[in-house]
Amino acid sequence: MLDLNESPANQARLMGLMDRINLLYQQLLGRPDDRNGAQNPFRVSGGQTTSIGYYRDNNEDRVVIDEKHGIFVVADGMGGQAAGEQASSLAIEIVPKELARVPREVLEPSDVRQAIKQAVLNANEAILRKGESDASTRNMGTTVVLGYCRGSKLFIAHVGDSRAYLVRKGECRRITTDHNLAQALFEANTISAEELDTHRFRHVLWKYLGSKEVGEGPDITDIDLEPGDRFLLATDGVTSTVSDASIAEILSEEPSPQVASERLVKLALDNGSRDNASCVVIHIESKSNSAAPQHVEQDPTLTDPNPTGGAG
Repeated sequence: MLDLNESPANQARLMGLMDRINLLYQQLLGRPDDRNGAQNPFRVSGGQTTSIGYYRDNNEDRVVIDEKHGIFVVADGMGGQAAGEQASSLAIEIVPKELARVPREVLEPSDVRQAIKQAVLNANEAILRKGESDASTRNMGTTVVLGYCRGSKLFIAHVGDSRAYLVRKGECRRITTDHNLAQALFEANTISAEELDTHRFRHVLWKYLGSKEVGEGPDITDIDLEPGDRFLLATDGVTSTVSDASIAEILSEEPSPQVASERLVKLALDNGSRDNASCVVIHIESKSNSAAPQHVEQDPTLTDPNPTGGAG
């Protein structure tokens, strides 16, 4: 019991100590912290797959999932040889690490956006420094697309042409807009929408991590979640050959996010993708649904070892 004769400062310290003791006690009992659990009414799970594909000598894609902190990241490196791998590895190392440090109590959208922006800008600075320090990595860079679950929202951020999609009630909607020259020409009314996916400048990025054009940071969108939502984060090695209709079909019918990610990568390769192919699938379910997500082992034939960091 608090002694009311104690000074306010001492009372505050005692209250803080009691909170920490209570939290430790709950953790020892295997119980979740109710304060944090009440902030997120959804169960969020994910699956990930990355493949070198049929035409490349190395895999410059990197993917990582941190379900505990609601962090999902996909990066597609560029720059040739080991440079692209280093850039994408830095992205999936720095961004999740910084977002995982954000206190769970931070739910205000403007604060979450600022945390995402800073994490991505810090990754960009690290990649720029690495590129400047070594001639072999001077032109390295990477795209990044991420999902960050906070409370009842999923924040989607991206730089480059790796994309995010939402499948809700069977309908597929693309959330991100590519940062490539073809998209810029379309927005300038120079080319038509039909030309976007086949234009010769569709692979020429004007904004990516490892460039000064990152400017103020990534494009960020927040989405109010609904039970049954399915999200896809994917490199262009997947989205260049898999249609929106196929994305909607696979994400709607497949109960396992891991199997869904494997099916999408396999479909991309079977459809003729000439790039590395990688994706993360995110499932949103109500916590009131007692059915636990089914664990499915990842198909080893679709996954390349990734000794540099993120699961892949």
